[in-house]
Amino acid sequence: MKPRVNLTRCDSYRPNEVEQALERLLAPEGGLASLVRPGQRVLIKPNMLAGKEPDRAVTTHPEIVRAVIRMVQQAGGRAAVGDSPGVGSPLQVARRCGILAVIEETGAEFAPFSESVSVRPRGSTFHQLEIARDILDADLVINLPKLKTHQMMGLTCGVKNLFGAVVGMRKPRLHLQAGEDKAFFALMLLELAEHIAPALTIADAITGMEGDGPGSGDPIHIGALLASSSPLALDTVACALVGMDPQDVWTQQVAVASGRQGSRLEQIQLSGTPLRELRCATFRPAKTTDVNFGLPRWLRGPLKSSLSARPQVDAERCALCGLCVKHCPPQVMQITDGRLRIDYQRCIGCFCCQELCPHGALTTRQGLLLRLGRLMQRH
Repeated sequence: MKPRVNLTRCDSYRPNEVEQALERLLAPEGGLASLVRPGQRVLIKPNMLAGKEPDRAVTTHPEIVRAVIRMVQQAGGRAAVGDSPGVGSPLQVARRCGILAVIEETGAEFAPFSESVSVRPRGSTFHQLEIARDILDADLVINLPKLKTHQMMGLTCGVKNLFGAVVGMRKPRLHLQAGEDKAFFALMLLELAEHIAPALTIADAITGMEGDGPGSGDPIHIGALLASSSPLALDTVACALVGMDPQDVWTQQVAVASGRQGSRLEQIQLSGTPLRELRCATFRPAKTTDVNFGLPRWLRGPLKSSLSARPQVDAERCALCGLCVKHCPPQVMQITDGRLRIDYQRCIGCFCCQELCPHGALTTRQGLLLRLGRLMQRH
């Protein structure tokens, strides 16, 4: 049976408009009450990457979180909200991005994602992963991603948002284990999403992020909400919505190569507002950071600098706060002589530094052949 993705238009975060749009969005599924049984503990997992104001489009908008909490409560469920941010404590980030206020106003529970439990996902990437106990103890998981570009993976939406189930500094450890193999990391993300298996994924694409996402890009109005029981199918439709080539999104690329159901648009049943009416024609993707997929290993070394990209420091913006140094998985960054320096020989290109920089001081420098390839594609 084809996975279904529902779409609807929603042009603002006004509470009434969001609530009505969510009701339309979930109507083909029988509403949220068809999924939530009275007394169930429902873990709502938004994107809380960093403590940024809602209008920066870095995190799931609090009005989406509020509306979903209320729908869970109306169905008789016990709503809990949590995530593991990239920078800062979960409580600090939730307060700054407006989600904590919503939790307190609705009487929902705050899930701190403080304790990890070892699990063994199906597949061959990592024999063992550690994810938040709050996820595992829930009767039901609702995944609430923000549609954004992602410097490493190309796009973060349904699948990538579930990486937030991995707590704190365990994330850099997984980046380090994957090294420069983005396909390997993407496969881990797919297997993690399949293990968590959220009952529902609702993507906040009212205002998305383009350019240097997921933390330093530019907000862009898209005016849509998407929902599906399949995070992968939702991401496939999200790519079509913003005009991204699935080959530029690593989780999509790997999902297609491995034959996963829902990785191609023709495998999906669309419902609600027609996709053609919601398409965003001006969406600007992140700079491509790698075209090594499928290259023989003996070619990857000599061509690494030309066929990949690396983070580049904007000295004028850099405040020398040291967050990137602290969170760099291979520990190749340091501040010396009043400057931030990167050892590119050991850099794995995970772009965690760019993702977490609060000042937008890390940009993307593409290799020569990568730039030439993109130029030829445009012409």
